[in-house]
Formats: sequence, C-alpha cells, structure tokens
Amino acid sequence: MQDRLRIAVLGASGYTGADLVRLAITHPRIEIAALAANANAGQAMADIWPHFAPYPALPRLIKADAIDYSGIDAVFGCLPHAASAELLGTLMDKRIIDLSADFRLKDAGTYADWYGGAHPAPALLPDAVYGLTEFAKASLPGARLVACPGCYPTAVLLALLPLVAAKAISAEKITVNALSGVSGAGRSLKQANLFPEVAEAVHPYSIGAHRHMPEMEQELSLRAGRAVTISFTPHLVPMNRGELVTCIVETPHGADYLRDVLADAYTDEPFVHLLPGAQAPATRMVRGSNHVVINAFADRVPGRAIVIAAIDNLVKGSSGQAIQNFNLMFGLPETTGLEQAPLFP
Repeated sequence: MQDRLRIAVLGASGYTGADLVRLAITHPRIEIAALAANANAGQAMADIWPHFAPYPALPRLIKADAIDYSGIDAVFGCLPHAASAELLGTLMDKRIIDLSADFRLKDAGTYADWYGGAHPAPALLPDAVYGLTEFAKASLPGARLVACPGCYPTAVLLALLPLVAAKAISAEKITVNALSGVSGAGRSLKQANLFPEVAEAVHPYSIGAHRHMPEMEQELSLRAGRAVTISFTPHLVPMNRGELVTCIVETPHGADYLRDVLADAYTDEPFVHLLPGAQAPATRMVRGSNHVVINAFADRVPGRAIVIAAIDNLVKGSSGQAIQNFNLMFGLPETTGLEQAPLFP
C-alpha cells in the first residue's frame, strides 16, 4: 500500500471546508491529519455537520495555531480573504492549496482596490500558481503555493479561454450573466440568505462590481495579449449548490466553429465536456461532481454567439478543483478521489 499524504484543512467548518473533507474522506492517498476552525475548536465535525456522523475517526476541530505542521504534506486554506494570507504566509515550508481570493490576483494594488485593504503577503504573489487546473498542469508539479480560482471565474474561464486564445471571439465585448446557488454566499448568518429571502426569487447582486471580475479579466487578458474588460452580473438563485454562466460573445465565426475550438481544447480533459448538438448545459448535470458541461449556440443577432457552462460551485468551483490541483502537485492522476458521478435527481 502506498503511503498516504497527510493534509490539514484550515476553515473546515465552512461550506468549502466541509466539502473538501467530504471528498478527502474517500481519497485513497489522503490522510486527514488536522482540521481547524477557530470559532468551533474542540468540537467534532459531526457536531457542526451532521452528515459526518458515520466518520467518528475524523480529527476534532482545533485552532489553526495548535496544529503540529511538522508531519503535514499539504495545507488546504479554506479561510476568508486576508485571514488566509496572514496565516498561510507563515507556512511556506509546506505545499499550500489556497481556496480564498488572496493569491489569485498577481497585482497587490488590484487586490487592495477590490478587497478593501493592503495585501497581507504581497511578496508571495509572483510565485503563486493560478490553479485553473486545465490550464495550469505544467506548473502544478513544482508549485509550492496554488491559488484555486473562484467559482464564477472557473465556469467563465473554462467557457471562454480557448476561444479567446484562438481569436475565435472578440475580446472587446464579452457579457456574462451568472447564476449561483446560495451556498456560494457562505455559511455566516445573513438576512439576505434566509429562506424567506431567497426562496421563489432570483437576486442580482454586486452589480458591476463583483470581486471575481478582475480575476476573470486577468486571465482573459493573458490569453488575449492585451487588456480585456468584461461585463459581469451575478445572481443568487434558490438552490443549495450549482452554477451556470451565460456568456454573450461577438465572433466572425459561427457557433459550430466555436464548438470545434472547445472540442479541440478539451478532448483529453476528464472533467470538461462539450455537450452534443443543441443540448443546453444545466446544473443538474454536474451536481455533486467535479464535472463541467459547456456548449455554444448561435444567437439570432448576426455576428454573435452564446456560450454556456455549468459547474457545481462547491466542487469544480472550489474543493474538487483544489483536490484536482493537489493530485497533480503530488504526481497522482488528476481524477484520484474525484470519480463521483453527478447526483441526479
């Protein structure tokens, strides 16, 4: 039997941390050595998350500074922005997979503009690998610090990066409308997330100013070779998990050409799937899984097309992609521990 890799999960009491633990439990090469949640230190995971009741062997939650990191192979940071960089910046002798926003942006000034404060560890930004797995594979084996993309950027960039890189669409005018389940807003108590507030309604939020916008623009600009600015509007919808993005693009080519570009880009990718014909992506196709479904459609307006992608925001948009990155960092097949089929209905 191969040795297991010992991991610590910081912020295990949030949605992202809990889903990472859920996936790690059945990963054949992972041993969950430590779970941290400062506000819930001393409790069992099942006290916070009842679905972990069948796993009494999980470590009890402790404070992050109480972890013995000497025997830890990898640290998963599932903490809020700023708090993540402050702590992880002290652990750079470990291999780190960060799920916060702290290391996604390469420019500390841009981070300050969008996150309301100076970056806690700007010296680490140049070496952080942006972990959109399908586009980061060459950099992951030697990476010490991997910044996992946000959920919205994951879906948008997987839909658009191959098209921008191939100059199949114009980088001048890109409009994205996005829908996300309520878990994307976090687990903290907020009036806007109460059941009567979100049920039977759709809520646009952070209109024209969502914090994921500079992240998307950073990566699209790298592929386009020049600055790209997009229009992006997110919406909260009354479901627990799932995310769907609708990207309106201008193109001199037809939708069939865009489909060909996407097919070529993802032919060998185990988790990204171009749907056949005119089948539309839907969140029910990927719920609970690390899979992505994409398709491109002709618009009735000449010179315009619609590219749609769906992911599970907590898996491929967060914890699943983190484990996919972990696998490649440690020389494992990227699908290890992520073979779960989507849950339907």
